[in-house]
Amino acid sequence: MELGIAGKRALVCASSKGLGLGCAEALAEAGVNLVMNARGEEALLAAAQTIRDTYGVEVETVVADVTTAEGQQKVLDAAGAADILVTNAGGPPPGMWSDWERDDFIKALDANMLAPIALMKALLPGMMERGWGRVVNITSQSVKAPIAVLGLSNSARAGLTGYVAGTSRQVAGSGVTINNLLPGIHATDRAVSLDTGVAGQKGISIEEARTQREATIPAGRYGTRQEFGAACAFLCSQHAGFIVGQNILLDGGATNMTL
Repeated sequence: MELGIAGKRALVCASSKGLGLGCAEALAEAGVNLVMNARGEEALLAAAQTIRDTYGVEVETVVADVTTAEGQQKVLDAAGAADILVTNAGGPPPGMWSDWERDDFIKALDANMLAPIALMKALLPGMMERGWGRVVNITSQSVKAPIAVLGLSNSARAGLTGYVAGTSRQVAGSGVTINNLLPGIHATDRAVSLDTGVAGQKGISIEEARTQREATIPAGRYGTRQEFGAACAFLCSQHAGFIVGQNILLDGGATNMTL
């Protein structure tokens, strides 16, 4: 399918690895020029060069932490008049309700709610003025079905979801859409970290831990960054202009719910 976005300009946050990289690759395949961001320079430069060599698009790189005001300004300066924004940041650490203090919640909100909002607030006016724009926020399946040990993430991402619900309907009339992608478990470094933790707790191999987790997913496997990226690219395409303020699960059926 021709996505109709060749020549557009996209800012893709945290895109040197994992789901962010999948989104960057899929957009580049559609002919979109990229501003890629990550905290780690080596991985970011390598990923950007691979995308240039593979897809022939323009790629700028910005080494910055987008959860900070300084990092946000750096990526916004590079993004310029971006047509597409993909927000992404790692989630806060797990724990129990009794572990968290006010500062823990403030850090979670800064990273997973306020940072995406700041980037949207900066880029939405230009998109609206030009009459076209796409925003995709990478959040979590926990927005639909909270995960108890991820209370910090549940709280911050739910706040972002509420913000998007209202804001998306205010900007849709200007040709700008905002939607959220809610990943379940995918074959990324995060999955390796989770499986390693389970393996240590249970005294089993990482392979056994993965097999056990895969058994809880109706699809019977982990997702891939490529299929996640394809979903992101479609939401950014010319065909997705009537999809507004939605929370789309990509979890292999793991979240057991009707609506």
